[in-house]
Amino acid sequence: MKKLLIAVLAGILASSAFAVQPDEMLKDPALEARAREVSRDLRCLVCQNQSIDDSDAPLAHDLRVLLRQRLAAGDSDEQARKFLVDRYGDYVLLKPPLKKTTLVLWFGPAILLLAGIGAAFAVYRQRKLKPVADVLSAEEKARLDRLLKDESAS
Repeated sequence: MKKLLIAVLAGILASSAFAVQPDEMLKDPALEARAREVSRDLRCLVCQNQSIDDSDAPLAHDLRVLLRQRLAAGDSDEQARKFLVDRYGDYVLLKPPLKKTTLVLWFGPAILLLAGIGAAFAVYRQRKLKPVADVLSAEEKARLDRLLKDESAS
């Protein structure tokens, strides 16, 4: 059992390893480290909650290659990041800046959650306020009246 647990954990850790392929890596270790640092904050547009380094999606591969090309061409980290943001929008950032165009990204989930809670509360309250007459059939009402009379008599 212990060996199985270790094997499963090793598989999980291996699957979450970087998806960067050896042919994508830059020859210069310092430049590759910069590329990894920048790409850690860039979202895979397919997977959405993974960085491009963690994703196996073809688009993430393309973004990794494009980023490395920009850095190899002499762009600074910020210039390379800005190039990708200009091309794909703020959504490509895992932590987009708070501004007018990203309000939906920041507050959309909370608004949807509150709207869902409000709708659930409204439905619950509506059901709770239904009069008994609408819920019970005539036969059930008569039986209930008999039971209440019997209980009040004892």
